[in-house]
Amino acid sequence: MSRAMNIGEAAEAAGVSTKMIRHYEQIGLVPAAARTDSGYRQYTERDVSVLRFIRQSRRLGFSIEQIADLLGLWSDARRASRSVKAVAQRHVAELEQKMREMAQMKQALERLVAACHGDDDPHCTILAELAAQSPAAPAPGSIEPGALRRSASARKPAAAKSRSPAAPAPTAGHAGLTAWARQLHHRHGGH
Repeated sequence: MSRAMNIGEAAEAAGVSTKMIRHYEQIGLVPAAARTDSGYRQYTERDVSVLRFIRQSRRLGFSIEQIADLLGLWSDARRASRSVKAVAQRHVAELEQKMREMAQMKQALERLVAACHGDDDPHCTILAELAAQSPAAPAPGSIEPGALRRSASARKPAAAKSRSPAAPAPTAGHAGLTAWARQLHHRHGGH
């Protein structure tokens, strides 16, 4: 009989983090581990094999749902290999679709980057194109107060939060949008 492992040992043996093991247990991808009398999780070699299977499946980009299907097939001695192949073929088709979409995004971005002068002029082809593909600019006050600031501050490093760059001079087409952005900035504590 193999020695029981704690969660750290099982994570190291399987090549996954303890956090991911807990997550997989929480979502039901793997059964909850046995526990000692004092409440510590205990894992077997079989548990580690399942965790390795999941790690390998994730490396190939299978979704959690697909991995659940594959685990069910792996544990079914009467499975038909055609069922496993069908899951993998669907995944290949999804990857091909994503690759086509990524290639299109890359081409569109390359076109925008090439069209942008990238100088001190406030006109930016990238922003103009994004605005042209968007619905009309939201009216001042139509977005929940603080929503833009919260999302922007979550993305900025701490050093960047403390300084406020000067806004570029608005062009005629974007004067309303610039005024609206400045209103939001000042209303929510901007300098």
